[in-house]
Amino acid sequence: MDSLTVVAALSLLIKTSRINNFFFGFMRRRLRYILILLLSLSIITLWWPVNDSDCNFGDFLASKTAKFQLNATKVIVQPWRGRHHVYGIFMIPDEYKQAPFFVVTVQGAGSYCSKQFGYKKNFDGIFAEPGTYLVRKFIRTRTALRLIFQGLYFQINDQQDWTLTFPELKTSTGGRNS
Repeated sequence: MDSLTVVAALSLLIKTSRINNFFFGFMRRRLRYILILLLSLSIITLWWPVNDSDCNFGDFLASKTAKFQLNATKVIVQPWRGRHHVYGIFMIPDEYKQAPFFVVTVQGAGSYCSKQFGYKKNFDGIFAEPGTYLVRKFIRTRTALRLIFQGLYFQINDQQDWTLTFPELKTSTGGRNS
């Protein structure tokens, strides 16, 4: 037998053997399980709540201490453009630059606490008025997508549903107590 005949015979044997059917059936089942796993992980990632706050905002919001609140000046909700395209722009009085933290509450999305960094005078065509500065606060793209899928696009796109809360600043009176 020459080598061409041997190759042809082996090829025919492989095509008709049970090994071939077993191998491709196994691969199809494995692919099916991998797709189910990937879909499950995607759903969990989209719906799982994430809390990576810089402070304990729950106690702060529930307390009866004095707070300063304001609504967003402008809201951008475009999660289909990728990360960092769902945010609110807030115009804050200059005296709150020294506040230790603030809490952003988006109706339906929850509350997020963070510390201030950087003071801007303009974002997206919004210019700070004299005596104020701007803060741009993002919410997660997956959170925005979850809310949109729940039919809350117009709610998270409403400036009145974005609230920034600061602890009320203590005013200093007189000198030091020695």
